[in-house]
Amino acid sequence: MSDNTLSPRHAAPPPIRAGVALTHVELTWIEKKIERWLRFGRRAEEKILDRRRSISSFKPGSIFAFVRWASNDFGTIVSRMDIVRAVEAGAPYQTLPFVQPGGEILLRVDGWPKVERVLQAIDAIEAQGIDPSDAAPEHWRHLHNRLAVGDEPHAYTREQHAAWLKRRRVAP
Repeated sequence: MSDNTLSPRHAAPPPIRAGVALTHVELTWIEKKIERWLRFGRRAEEKILDRRRSISSFKPGSIFAFVRWASNDFGTIVSRMDIVRAVEAGAPYQTLPFVQPGGEILLRVDGWPKVERVLQAIDAIEAQGIDPSDAAPEHWRHLHNRLAVGDEPHAYTREQHAAWLKRRRVAP
């Protein structure tokens, strides 16, 4: 089983707010040391813990991009980005640091060059007037797979987006 395979042993516990199980992401910003931030996503809730830390929460089905970067005196030690779909309570999920309980990982990249490529892809989607959190999950998987093998990913198009929105409307 790969690290991107959903494990049936992991079922989302019910951190429930107003009848909806939420996925919580712990964000931290310590300038030039630790930076954990969201590139996109529609927050259902946000709780500020202190001036450097907060917790953002997402409803099931929400897609968000979580960036993790850290450095020491010698330079960058970690540069990662995950695009995650929040899961329903009781649904299988993948674990991810600083994300409780976890989620369905649509894209995972390590290393600044790949993170930068994903950020550019997100910018290209936004340039079309599309919110990246509304983009088809298949596009994020496609981007992950292409970057993993060193191939050039296909751009997300308005036609793909229109097809995704129609599919989403008719899906059960």
